Amino acid sequence: MNQSVREILNLYNPADPLEKASTIPAPWYRDWRIHELERAAVFAKTWQVAGRLDQVRKNGDFFTTDIAGEPIVVVRGDDAQLRAFYNVCRHHAAAVVTEAQGCAKQFRCPYHGWTYGIDGALKGMVEFDGVCNFDRAQNGLVPVCVDAWENFVFVNLDPQAAPLRKFLGAVPELVAPLQLAQKLQYFDRRIYTLNCNWKVYVDNYLDGGYHVPHAHKGLSSVIEYTQYTIENFERACLQSSPLSSDSNSAAGVAATRQGRAFYLWLYPNFMINAYEGVMDTNLVVPLAVDKCAVIFDYYFADITQAAGVHNRQSIAVSEKVQDEDMAICDSVQRGLSSRAYVAGRLSVRREAGEHLFHRLLHADLTAALAPPAKGVGHLRDVDPQFAR
Repeated sequence: MNQSVREILNLYNPADPLEKASTIPAPWYRDWRIHELERAAVFAKTWQVAGRLDQVRKNGDFFTTDIAGEPIVVVRGDDAQLRAFYNVCRHHAAAVVTEAQGCAKQFRCPYHGWTYGIDGALKGMVEFDGVCNFDRAQNGLVPVCVDAWENFVFVNLDPQAAPLRKFLGAVPELVAPLQLAQKLQYFDRRIYTLNCNWKVYVDNYLDGGYHVPHAHKGLSSVIEYTQYTIENFERACLQSSPLSSDSNSAAGVAATRQGRAFYLWLYPNFMINAYEGVMDTNLVVPLAVDKCAVIFDYYFADITQAAGVHNRQSIAVSEKVQDEDMAICDSVQRGLSSRAYVAGRLSVRREAGEHLFHRLLHADLTAALAPPAKGVGHLRDVDPQFAR
């Protein structure tokens, strides 16, 4: 029997306290309608990390990305203001900016040669004389909400979005002691493609270190597992642990994972993992109902050539952990399709972060399907698939 989207969402009870709670059910990870609803109600409605401030330091610097399936260009204007636009020509919808990043005085669409200022204004149209009732001022690139915090550029596709600082809540205060801007610099990037729903990866991240002794022997050799802490905030979870090493610790891990582990998740899909002089960020990007990408950006206190060996060693440690996580996450996705599984219980000691994630997600998805206020549009009015 086919279930409606609402019936699938109602399989989860967000009111259950952690000691009585189960995970969100397996259909949430498999149903293409849930995947599309998440794109519309979560990724198009929350502040999403689009790139880094170091990519747009100078006037004219730009980069392109995709957010919730939408092509976006972020640019530093001649007035030094940060702006973001849909990377869609107002003529015949081609991508105006085709480079991943660069520096420009203006943007020229490669399809029919329409040109736009880096402030988004339409500057010129080729062979457009005689066209009636055309207002150039109304045909610039369509703007997108943009803001920045630390080295991270965020965009929000919702024109009515609350300010980024409100969305971040306690996060800036939690991160401030790390002094990211003063102590760390961007070094390199890795992108991994996983054969699992994006939520599987987030669940794995938020299990409070539950899987670390079993799946990550190297990392486990330096983490003080019994002192691992989990603290939830409005839209974030901070996991932390002291680190120590001895003769039984994996050498590469012990050399690059020192001080205290700081693992911060920001709803829905951004993570900051910091140690002494070392940090990586993870951005989880849904690609399909059973596929996602995870973008790792690596930062170090020293990015000079002299520190190259240490930094590459640190990245190798991260890659080993990621390989182990990929194997686990791909296995979980296969298991979620089994008739033997619907939902699982949560560890009170370890999985409070996962519980927060599931409740936040349920709130966003059910709100999108709720009867709209008078005069307010609704997802069911846009796409009837959400009414089924």
